[in-house]
Amino acid sequence: MNKAVGNAVLRNRVHRRLRAVMAAQLPGLPAGSLTVVRALPPSGSSSFEELTADVQAALSRVLR
Repeated sequence: MNKAVGNAVLRNRVHRRLRAVMAAQLPGLPAGSLTVVRALPPSGSSSFEELTADVQAALSRVLR
C-alpha cells in the first residue's frame, strides 16, 4: 500500500476495508480470476460504503 494513502494506521484501515470488500465480491467473480486492487490517496478518506461502490463499479466494468 502506497504511503500517499496516509500513515500506517490509515493504510492498515484501508487495507482491511478493501480486503472485506473483495471478500464479499469473490463469489461473483469467474473461477480462477486474479484481481489486483490498488488504493489511491483518496481512499484514505473514503468510507466503507464509498470503497464498496468504487470496487463494485470497477468490477462491473471489467466483467462486461
